[in-house]
Amino acid sequence: MTSALELRGVSRVFGAGDRRVTALDHVDLSIPSGTCTAVMGPSGSGKSTLLQCAAGLDRVTGGVVEIGGVPLGGLSERRLTQLRRTRVGFVFQAFNLVPALTAAQNVALPQRLAGRRPAPGEVTAMLAEVGLADRAGHRPSELSGGQQQRVAIARALVTRPAVLFADEPTGALDAASGREVLRLLRAAVDRHGQTVVMVTHDPFAAAHADRVVFLRDGRVVSTSDGPLTAPEIAGALVGADRGAW
Repeated sequence: MTSALELRGVSRVFGAGDRRVTALDHVDLSIPSGTCTAVMGPSGSGKSTLLQCAAGLDRVTGGVVEIGGVPLGGLSERRLTQLRRTRVGFVFQAFNLVPALTAAQNVALPQRLAGRRPAPGEVTAMLAEVGLADRAGHRPSELSGGQQQRVAIARALVTRPAVLFADEPTGALDAASGREVLRLLRAAVDRHGQTVVMVTHDPFAAAHADRVVFLRDGRVVSTSDGPLTAPEIAGALVGADRGAW
């Protein structure tokens, strides 16, 4: 199985001297194409930093990050921006939709920013895939939180990225809307071979992943061989909080 994302010896250090903080400490991680990986760990374990470095939103202090076989370290800021627009999708807890744009315009935005025009019917098809074809002309303020997150998923998938990064995608949603978002992310993997990396604190959300990566103090301390149940994940997190790892 090919890898959509590779991290080899990745470190991220902030500050210097007495204020030096190691957020990631020589992380090695390989994400197979067409899978969903959940990243979990206690607060301050490095989850968000891992996502930002893996997605090219932050430069690493040491090591190598590759997306679709392309090393990020040697890219200029312009090339890195181009790669993110075409090869990376993002779904954030806060949705991050453009308020002045309609749902359809938000979905089309990544391709517009990349200087391309969406193929006829492409945006409508993506909105239909997330169950919002009838909301194409609505602005974010006219949509519920769950609907906004579904628009964000359609926007992230419209370019068929090498990796879709989801940062606490259900964190701002009620239970029913959260379940629908997880169903859509799972369907993207199972039906379209999408690769998803999801940072979450929710064992129920992580139970939708093919495997779970646990971080502590900026290091990968455990990786499941396959899917885990929510109780198994919750138990592992309790062990982490107690320093059992």
